[in-house]
Amino acid sequence: MSVEVRWFASLSETVGRSDERIELAPGSDVSALWAALVARHPALGALGYRPLVACDREYAGWDRALDGVDEVAFLPPVSGG
Repeated sequence: MSVEVRWFASLSETVGRSDERIELAPGSDVSALWAALVARHPALGALGYRPLVACDREYAGWDRALDGVDEVAFLPPVSGG
């Protein structure tokens, strides 16, 4: 299966792009996607946090299955004040 990945804010700076497409085995979940992305972009492994995830524009957990999902977005944590 093919998934479009969107990177936001500092994450796009870390990987050097705002989006990319990746092929995954059927039945993969967000955690498997992240592992494949860390292999592709090793700097992600040094972040020290797990970004927020949205699948098809809805927040999702790391165990969310990606079958039928077209787009996965990764967002860094934000703080306000």
